[in-house]
Amino acid sequence: MEALPRVTKVKVVRPYVLDLEFSDGTRREVDLEPKIQRGRIYDALKDPEFFAQAYTDGESVAWPNGADFAPEFLYHDAK
Repeated sequence: MEALPRVTKVKVVRPYVLDLEFSDGTRREVDLEPKIQRGRIYDALKDPEFFAQAYTDGESVAWPNGADFAPEFLYHDAK
């Protein structure tokens, strides 16, 4: 079974939008605004300054409060 690509680079383009590079070389610009409007764990991400603290944890994208997104969501489902 082919391994799911990991997020290797993350850059905040503007509030709620990330430019992601994956381990297979794929790049995607992902708008997370619709997703962070749901779910309490994402409340802190509504603050653009906090959102800008996004980093790769070696698998996906994460923030200092423990919020993250599954790499398969970012690779396949995020628009």
